[in-house]
Amino acid sequence: MNAPPPATPPAPPSATDLAERYGAPAPWRRTALVAGVAVLALVFVGWVAWAAWFHGTPAVESELTAYDVAGEHAATAVVEVDLDEGADASCRVRALAEDHSTVGELAFAPTDGRNEVEVRTERRATSVELVGCTTPDQQRPR
Repeated sequence: MNAPPPATPPAPPSATDLAERYGAPAPWRRTALVAGVAVLALVFVGWVAWAAWFHGTPAVESELTAYDVAGEHAATAVVEVDLDEGADASCRVRALAEDHSTVGELAFAPTDGRNEVEVRTERRATSVELVGCTTPDQQRPR
């Protein structure tokens, strides 16, 4: 007995058959999608650049350069402040006791450059820390 010849698989439908059956997408859709993605990417890159610039150039920066415990109820701090012209800033220093509890705190309006301030304390302080300086537009102390 002879075996029947192998069956040939049916030919895949051609692209024109599928387009006739289901309809072809409009040619402008791919161009619109690419343009939309490009615009979104450009907006995102612009936002990242703005955020990096805005947070990288604060209106006020400060650094505690020295402190001295002047007695049982006072401590002095020397704070260097880099303040943009016309910026309305506020700085805060805190005096700490040996047990790390806050024994005094002072908020002051700084001037550009060296600021020496005295913090009144409820008992003897052992250190002074700079909390930082802020402006109305810059809420994170620096």
